[in-house]
Amino acid sequence: MNTNSAINLAQKLTLFNEHWSPKVVTKMNDYQLKLVKVQGEFTWHKHHDTDELFLVLKGALDIHFRDRVVSLSDGELYVVEKGEEHKPVATQECHILIIEPSGVVNTGDAGGDLTAQNDVWI
Repeated sequence: MNTNSAINLAQKLTLFNEHWSPKVVTKMNDYQLKLVKVQGEFTWHKHHDTDELFLVLKGALDIHFRDRVVSLSDGELYVVEKGEEHKPVATQECHILIIEPSGVVNTGDAGGDLTAQNDVWI
């Protein structure tokens, strides 16, 4: 749902407080741009059919892989390739923009308690 006005990400981030629950702010072709607040450890998971872009807007995020850790801070991004098992971790609250195809479940193949409702727009 695109509008005829700019999308203010900082303002959108004030509309929710829960962690690990991505909110869609706009769509581009078949991709959704999602804001998410994270804190603590997520679950190990992978997405078999798609890459996943993480852009840190505020804070610090470590993306753990089985053989390495990629550390991101304000203004940095990283693309997790499809099929790569990963686990995002943030010691303090971190605000992220995620870009991924519509319909992608946040916990990928893992499921569990941290699986968020999909396709929630703000």
